[in-house]
Amino acid sequence: MSIIKDWTPEKGCAFTKQNLTFQHGLHERPLFGDAGLEELLDRYPREKLGVFTMGEDPEAWTTWRRGSAGTLSGSKLLEAAQSGRIWLNLRETNLHLPEYAALGDEIFAEKQAHAPGLRTFKRDLGMLISSANAQVFYHLDVPLVSLWQLRGQKRVWVYPVADPYVGDEALEKIVLKETAEQFAFNPAWDKGAAVYDLTPGKMVTWAQNAPHRIENGPMLNVSLSIEFMTPQALMRANVIYANGVLRRRLGAQRPRIQNGFSPGALGKLAVARGAKALKLQKPNPRVLPTSFKLDTERLGSLLPV
Repeated sequence: MSIIKDWTPEKGCAFTKQNLTFQHGLHERPLFGDAGLEELLDRYPREKLGVFTMGEDPEAWTTWRRGSAGTLSGSKLLEAAQSGRIWLNLRETNLHLPEYAALGDEIFAEKQAHAPGLRTFKRDLGMLISSANAQVFYHLDVPLVSLWQLRGQKRVWVYPVADPYVGDEALEKIVLKETAEQFAFNPAWDKGAAVYDLTPGKMVTWAQNAPHRIENGPMLNVSLSIEFMTPQALMRANVIYANGVLRRRLGAQRPRIQNGFSPGALGKLAVARGAKALKLQKPNPRVLPTSFKLDTERLGSLLPV
């Protein structure tokens, strides 16, 4: 039985190229009930668990803070998400729990069956468990992304990959890992965004590098966030990387992003590989220090560290 219920030939051809919405049935699986989530939080490597909190203003992206869950049990962590203002990010769950690896294989086998010529790799099947009214600030991702809603509801704004939403230089800084993926947001840009209201059983995917932001509804949210690469997506990332090198090393003013496997793109692939081998660019992303821990007595509260 298919996971996605509304594949069409048109959606299959547009997959990875356009913003698309789908209906799915993952939210009906016991894996994502309270017991399944508690077990997930108990078994997932604690040192890899991302614990975050944030302010309420969508422009105040610097209020995004990293925390620590300590030794709280899975049931206590779920309770903290239900009562506080936190965002639990379980990256690469598929690399740590076999049932999530199997789920990833199932999802990607279906995608490749319906999207002609699709080949995927660097698959990251991540679980997101987040509090009522929590948000993720304006940012973009280098890989391709699909977001599957399992519990609760959230609103997602997806913006064009163009000025003023993101300029070429800002994109290059992110790909070169000179800056974090979050950056300044102007609320006026909402007029140009595609807006998606996700409820259990809905999935949205968008064009590579599209800036986006997310706001939860007034309830616990559980989502599956899938990042992946295709040969075309990896080529684009390398072209952007090469453009950043050319701008910094040779003074190129407006290096162009070539899509596909044109001679220009292949030449920039060689530039990117050479620059990486020679370590010409040194990543310097913003690394968030751990600034709070979850209160073991009052699970909705945060304690400074």
